[in-house]
Amino acid sequence: MANQGRDAAAMAALVLSGVAAGGVLGLMAMKMIPKEKEEADYRKHLASSVEQDANSGIATGFTMEDAREKADTEHMIAKRMKPEEVLSALQKGNARFWMGAAHRPEASAFERRALISKQFPLTAVLGCSDSRVPVEIVFDQGLGDMFVVRVAGNCLDNTTTASLEYAVHHLSVKVLMVMGHEGCGAIKAAQLPTADIAKEPTCLGNLLTGLKEGLNESDLKAVRDSKAHDREAVTTNVKRQVEKLTLDKGIMEQVKKGNLIIVGCFYEISSGIVDFFHEVSEDTDGQSDLSPINRGPARRPSRGVMTRLNTKPEGGFEAEDDQVS
Repeated sequence: MANQGRDAAAMAALVLSGVAAGGVLGLMAMKMIPKEKEEADYRKHLASSVEQDANSGIATGFTMEDAREKADTEHMIAKRMKPEEVLSALQKGNARFWMGAAHRPEASAFERRALISKQFPLTAVLGCSDSRVPVEIVFDQGLGDMFVVRVAGNCLDNTTTASLEYAVHHLSVKVLMVMGHEGCGAIKAAQLPTADIAKEPTCLGNLLTGLKEGLNESDLKAVRDSKAHDREAVTTNVKRQVEKLTLDKGIMEQVKKGNLIIVGCFYEISSGIVDFFHEVSEDTDGQSDLSPINRGPARRPSRGVMTRLNTKPEGGFEAEDDQVS
């Protein structure tokens, strides 16, 4: 019955669109309009839709003041969330994605209107512009949930750094993520001989040269397996970008206050799984200015490599990797 109602609604929409356009499609659809019994089911379907829309403030109507109140309420809830809770939610969202159980959150008209007045994403992501890595989908997030900066090779420059600084200082995100991915073309190209990179257009060549400098190619040559080599190259670049972020005093101040977690991750296109590693977070044991957070929910599929930061005399930060099983 429900399927008949949905089919009827689809046909009605098709008729309206086709007739409005004066096309043959509309005339064909008119012959398929449900009769008698189907019309009763159709009316029930419409009544159900009206009831559902009413819950979102559509059928009864809503004002901009209503939308602002909704935005303010959700903003207050977001501000109370801890960085560890946000990271856990992202991990759960990714698990839903790769298990084929994603919620695919789509905002109603009322919820979209509420987003006009303000944005309050909980996560900022420096990701790759690769078309196979749509960040919001990978983490099963919706409109307004993530502040995403995408560039080939997920690397920092003036523009991407400024965007992330804006997210931290003005949007108060709780998690700052650098995400690389399997089969990254930019990282592969950065491993080409310098002479080949020089043949590329100027801006692209400069980007690849910058990536190449941080890849430790001498170490990568020792990795013979192609899949392992790909992963090692990508994760090495992610770690370099995370380490660059730790040189930003303003960002690190938020980390030290416990307001922010910086984390690297690797997205495996073939499985859909995001593996988190190289976390930079607040001091919880008093042994150093910054140390890994050891509390909170289990990280899946792994926490990978954690980062312990010690303050240098000149005010910078020095990263030390701790392997976590």
